[in-house]
Amino acid sequence: MDDNAPPHRARIVTARLQEVGVPHMVWPAMSPDLNPIEHVWDQLKQRLDDRTPPPRDLAELRVALGTFTYFIKIQTK
Repeated sequence: MDDNAPPHRARIVTARLQEVGVPHMVWPAMSPDLNPIEHVWDQLKQRLDDRTPPPRDLAELRVALGTFTYFIKIQTK
């Protein structure tokens, strides 16, 4: 599987994969359903974007992130 990135398309890589019998499967470059952490990053960005006013410094960002991690812990129980 590859996302068509140049390192995945290199002739030497393609040749080696064929040599060892790895089937070529095209994979979308952005596939959040296959990478669950992408959903977490999306939620984090949404929550930070929704804050009024947005965090202005590192201390405020840490508070916002702490609130988010608390929210995640509650949802996963």
